[in-house]
Amino acid sequence: MTPHVTGASVKAADRAHVFHSWSAQALIDPLAVAGAEGSYFWDYDGNRFLDFSSQLVNTNIGHQHPKVVAAVQEQAAKLCTLAPGFAVDVRSEAARLIAERTPGDLDKIFFTNGGAEAVENAVRMARLHTGRQKVLSAYRSYHGATAAAINLTGDPRRWPSDTASAGVVHFWGPFLYRSPFHATTEAEECERALAHLADTLAFEGPQSVAAVILESVPGTAGIMTPPPGYLAGVRELCDRYGIVFILDEVMSGFGRTGKWFAAEHWDVTPDLITFAKGVNSGYVPLGGVAISGAIAETFATRPYPGGLTYSGHPLACAAAVATINAMAEEGIVENAARIGAEVIGPGLAEIAERHPSVGEVRGLGTFWAVELVRDGRTREPLVPYNAAGADNAPMAEFTAACKASGLWPFVNMNRTHVVPPCTVTEAEAKEGLALLDEALTVADRHTAGG
Repeated sequence: MTPHVTGASVKAADRAHVFHSWSAQALIDPLAVAGAEGSYFWDYDGNRFLDFSSQLVNTNIGHQHPKVVAAVQEQAAKLCTLAPGFAVDVRSEAARLIAERTPGDLDKIFFTNGGAEAVENAVRMARLHTGRQKVLSAYRSYHGATAAAINLTGDPRRWPSDTASAGVVHFWGPFLYRSPFHATTEAEECERALAHLADTLAFEGPQSVAAVILESVPGTAGIMTPPPGYLAGVRELCDRYGIVFILDEVMSGFGRTGKWFAAEHWDVTPDLITFAKGVNSGYVPLGGVAISGAIAETFATRPYPGGLTYSGHPLACAAAVATINAMAEEGIVENAARIGAEVIGPGLAEIAERHPSVGEVRGLGTFWAVELVRDGRTREPLVPYNAAGADNAPMAEFTAACKASGLWPFVNMNRTHVVPPCTVTEAEAKEGLALLDEALTVADRHTAGG
């Protein structure tokens, strides 16, 4: 007889045996989740949460999409696994569908198990293609937790693992609200950010730089949409010096910004794109690198020294095929664009007018950030950079208020991100914004006038 499963039993087993990422193990209290569907998930006590986090900004088509569930079941009955060296119908089809949507000639797909491995392999390809070692990445960024990816990362999660010897050089990307360049307009921010990158390249020696890697729209670091002309300017600098341009679309890809890939907003084609998360909504782990013709040609007769046992896993690829087809058939990318332009964007603008704790809202599609501040005039963050413990109390109180109301937020430092599934309905988006509006009264108490 199957034992009765309760939230308490699930949590007890978790606490006894599961080691959680990015956590002090004795200080966490994971929610025991009983199920999920669409834009919602719920616990064993029947508490229901509107998922404004898309888990880790990856369930782009929502929870338990029936077409993807059926595709995984069908593939499991047919062929569960096969080594990467074989040609498999579902693997080939997943690669074709992805290549069909990438910009330019990024028509070869190398599959990985997730985003960090995609970044690792993209950097390896760039180094081998150019014969150079240095890679430049932005401070406000996240590229993964494996060896090269964590060194490329610009946020504090890098610090405990940074060897300072991985050939990585960091620079400031554009972010007008907290401009490191004292800019007052997007045009100034773009011009000065590009000049800063050009100077960094000059002083590092462009002939020693293999790649520049950027998130098309930085995700966890704050959803800072680049000013017009910036990505094109980076492309020009890379072309000038024979540097590989890598765009990390692990979080921003597959509909999240209202386009298949965020780079489409600025009509820029990189040499490599890394992807994961939304490619199959995280139903089965999958990531990869989309590769340009020139870089693919480097390995036409020279073996590529990299691979993974589960590269292009049939179950993961089946989920990707079903996800991409469902997104196309159901207009999910278009839905994300419409909801962002007509509901989330205007709704957040109204919320910003009402709450002194909201310094700025920014984003596109179903990819938005709300910057929380103590003082709108000075733009002092609601909590200090990388705050912990008592210093983080205002954000902890805000987060608790969201969850108590049935809204599951994505919170990082002094920001909450509005990142529901790309399938979110207008009614669901409005429901979430109303709950967010209510929870922000808690943050308002910690402002200069609170």
